Amino acid sequence: MLSQLMVLFGFFSLVLVSVYWVNRAVILFDRLIADGHSAGVFLEFTALSLPNVIRMVLPMASFAAAVYVTNRMTSDSELTVVQATGYSPWRLARPVVMFGLVIALMMSVLTHFLVPVSLGQLRERETEISGSVSARLLREGVFLHPIRSVTFYIGDISADGELSDVYLSDRRQPDRSVTYTAERAYLVRDDAGPRLVMVSGLAQTLNTETRRLSTTNFRDFSYDISALIQQSGTPTPRVKHMSTFDLLTRTEDMAAAAKDTTGEVLEEAHGRFQQALLCIVAALIGFATLLIGGFSRFGVTRLIVLAIFLLVVIKLAESAVTDPVRSNGALWPLIYLPSAVGLFLGGGLLHIASRPFKRRRSPTREAAA
Repeated sequence: MLSQLMVLFGFFSLVLVSVYWVNRAVILFDRLIADGHSAGVFLEFTALSLPNVIRMVLPMASFAAAVYVTNRMTSDSELTVVQATGYSPWRLARPVVMFGLVIALMMSVLTHFLVPVSLGQLRERETEISGSVSARLLREGVFLHPIRSVTFYIGDISADGELSDVYLSDRRQPDRSVTYTAERAYLVRDDAGPRLVMVSGLAQTLNTETRRLSTTNFRDFSYDISALIQQSGTPTPRVKHMSTFDLLTRTEDMAAAAKDTTGEVLEEAHGRFQQALLCIVAALIGFATLLIGGFSRFGVTRLIVLAIFLLVVIKLAESAVTDPVRSNGALWPLIYLPSAVGLFLGGGLLHIASRPFKRRRSPTREAAA
């Protein structure tokens, strides 16, 4: 049974990760490729976001595997035969619990190590490319607004980096507006920073107070664009990028660094343990719910709906305890309440399955017998 659970878990994980990854990839593709980044940057970002996607689908995959395997064994009467030999529902639940522990171990590796590192690296790369020249300015045929009151347009970019039909409108000064047009332009870097060198162009200056327009023809003109691509500096660290050890042992320091409360730090740290426990709960709920129905020619649709409903109840409990813990860090034990509720429900379902309701025979039938 454990081997079947692992095989089906791998299948459902692959399907769910593919669905989530495609949705994530479409968003990244629109945001990165449309901003002028290469396909290599797109693949890097999707790879860094993959551990977090896997973290989200593991509980659902474990639940789906437990439900599918239990339903198949019930339909084939395998569970009925095994129970007839003396195996109790508690004994049958052992491989399911072992399966949940294996998935919980995978989840722990993700939540405590891979996800914080990947999300931290992803944010660093986002900060790096946010100020790149190619991402913010080098886009053909699009009117760009790299900063407020500045409009930039490029008609075409040649293979050697020459810009054609350049338009630049600078309205940052309240008393005047300057518009530059040039046949050609080049992006160059020097000690003072990046500059746009325009060739064979026209500068039009409009005095907004007097409404007077003056024009100047130039052979070449250098424009400082460092303000247009200025990077935002070192980003503020976030608790979801920090290690669990630091969150638990240096709670006050981590809260100060992330500008969060101690409750938010403790909620993040203990929430990582809670996510691993939910994998065990999801598998146990899926198995125990279908076990109470026994064999039925009408299928197990109602039992599957009941199992999903119980998972929704557990997720509602998880949402209910989040805000109190974030407001008061001393309430961090509440983080484990959803898992406790799930284990209680799973144990209750196994207890019901081990004591099935038997209809008593009526005295008339007993006398007839």
